[in-house]
Parts: sequence; C-alpha cells; structure tokens
Amino acid sequence: MSATPGVSARRLLDDLDALAAIGGRPDGGVDRVAGTAEDLRARRWLAEQMRARGLLSRTDDIGNVFGHTPNAAKRRLLVGSHTDTVPAGGRLDGAYGVIAALEVLTTLHEHGHPAADALEIVSFWDEEGAQPQSPGGMTGSTALCADPHLAEITGFVELHIEQGPRMELAGQELCVVDGIVGVDRHLIRAVGEPNHAGTTPFPLRKDAGRAMARAAAAAHDLMQSVSDTLVGNIGSFTLEPGAPNVIPGAAHLVLELRSPHEDALTRCAELILEHTRAIAAEEGCTVEHRMLSHKPVVAFDESMRTLVEKVCRSTGRPAGSLYSYAGHDAGVMSAHVPTAMVFVPSTRGVSHSPHEHTPDRLLTQGAQVLLETVIAHHDSH
Repeated sequence: MSATPGVSARRLLDDLDALAAIGGRPDGGVDRVAGTAEDLRARRWLAEQMRARGLLSRTDDIGNVFGHTPNAAKRRLLVGSHTDTVPAGGRLDGAYGVIAALEVLTTLHEHGHPAADALEIVSFWDEEGAQPQSPGGMTGSTALCADPHLAEITGFVELHIEQGPRMELAGQELCVVDGIVGVDRHLIRAVGEPNHAGTTPFPLRKDAGRAMARAAAAAHDLMQSVSDTLVGNIGSFTLEPGAPNVIPGAAHLVLELRSPHEDALTRCAELILEHTRAIAAEEGCTVEHRMLSHKPVVAFDESMRTLVEKVCRSTGRPAGSLYSYAGHDAGVMSAHVPTAMVFVPSTRGVSHSPHEHTPDRLLTQGAQVLLETVIAHHDSH
C-alpha cells in the first residue's frame, strides 16, 4: 500500500496568511462581512487558487464557491466551511476549514490519489449573518440543501476551530463533534405602571424596570442549577419609555439558552419564567412571554463520527468528543447528508476577535486528519 500523502504545512499557512490579508486590519483581525467588497475579493481569490492548481471552480447563484478535479466523480464528498467574517473578526473562524479543504484537495490531486476525484470543496456564502439584510446566517448551506446539486453530495465534513476554551483546558488537540446544541430565544416582558419618578413614593410604584432587573440578576444562578451543560445569556434589556424621570411602565429582555439537551432548555425557561412572575407580582407587575426562536439540537451522523474517530486512533492522534455551542454550516447540512465535524483548539477560547489563534502545528495536524478522513471515506465507499 502506498504511503498516505502529507499536506504541505508551509502552503497551508501561507494560504491562511494570504486570505487573512484580504480585509485584514492593523490589529490582526479581519473585516470580511458577507457581500462586502472584501468578501467578494476573497471568493475570487479562492477560485483563482483552485484554477492555478489544476482544479475546476464555479460560483453558484447564491455565492457559494465550489472546487473539484477535472475528472470528478458524479457523486462526491463535500468538505469546507466559510470565508466571511463578523466585523473585526478573526483570521481562522471558517477560513481555516476552507483553506484546509483546499490544501487537502490540492495534495490529493498532486499525488494522483483516487480520493481526489471523489472530493469537492466549498466556501459557503454568509455563514455569519452579520449583515442587517441577512436571513440569519447559514445562507449558502441552506441554499445548497434546496439545490439539485445536493443529490451529487455523499456527505459533508467541516474542520473548524473550537471557538471556546474546553479543548485547551482538557489538553485535547482534536475533537470529533457530537453535534450542535439547541438554541432557544425568549422575549420576556414585565408590565407595570409608568409614573413620575420624582413624585411617586417607592411603596406606591409598579416599577417594571426594577422587576425585570431583579429577574435578570437571578437568571445566571437559575441556569446553572438546571444543568452544567446549559449556558445562557441576557444580551438585550430595554426599559419603556426609557426616560430618566419616568418610572418604567414596561421592561423587556431577550433570554438565550443553549444546551445539547432539549429537556434542559425547556426546564430552564420554565424556571426563569416562574421566578420572574413571582418577582413581578411582588413589584405589582405582570409578565408576558413569547418564544422568539427554537433551533433544535443537532446530532451528527454516527457512522461519519466513527470514521473520523478511527482515523485519529489509527494514526496515534486520539480525539476527544464534545458538542459545539456555536452554530455551523454542518448543522444545516446534517439534516440532508451524513455529516461530521472536527475541532482543533482555540487559544484561551477566543474567537470572533482579532486575537483568534491556534498554534500552527495544530492547524497542520487538523488538515492532515481531514485528508486522511477523506481517504478513509473514499475507501469505505
């Protein structure tokens, strides 16, 4: 049996640098929001790189950039991620998965490996959803799943930085992702009575702002009491009418909850609502509630996860496992084709920041695991 080809660490890292320069900022971050001139230039650059390496490239109607060999098979494994960023984002989020996919296809094609013809790579359009007119991100992968081209895809693998601290804290260099957590968003509104803030004694107030502030202050402890797998946030808090001399007649917040367990999401929301209603009653207020959105828990394909785990074990690179607490294109794809996702650690857990970083050795190792996964998938099919 011929030796497994090895990715070029130098080319991988040089390509990451070249892509980061498109929309690059003086602080080391990247501004490449979907649809901007920098984003479009990056997509053109990617297509040019594919063609320069003897590959065929195309951009579909939504903006996804695809690449494959001239003799590509009719059905192919899809590998990739996204190259758009949030404002003042990092150089690795999404971009690493795309550049690693390019490196894998380039290496296999150079070596004449049969897995090259059974592989297609992609940079999805607008994963981040950072533009006001975006439908919420995952735009390109969602469009692909409604496109006839999906019938030519045998599966999807996405290599990505973790974007959190868990791998680094556990000393893990690779993780096979079990799935993506469910995400619920709730609008909770307290209704009291607006009145003059200077002339109304405290005992006579129905202060919706105070009621909601008390509820918000207790929310984190309530979240942690439900499950150690659950996290949440209150990132939006509004007082009505919002004047310094008017007691708030209403106040609302947006609560976001994330967990790999649907029952934990439900129990936590119920607990916080129960607590909020009790506080509101003490303050002479009532509570209104509306669920804004529900994204169910995603579990990745077991056979694909097992394939990646075997690749890691067979090469002496044992991988951990975890759920992703951030959304990814892999979550969209998993509803339609067998999907796997692989993480490398993020230094100090920092992401969506100019300080985003993963050591070069781990970036290269992740790309090599991706290559060997592509070969293993080809051999198993």
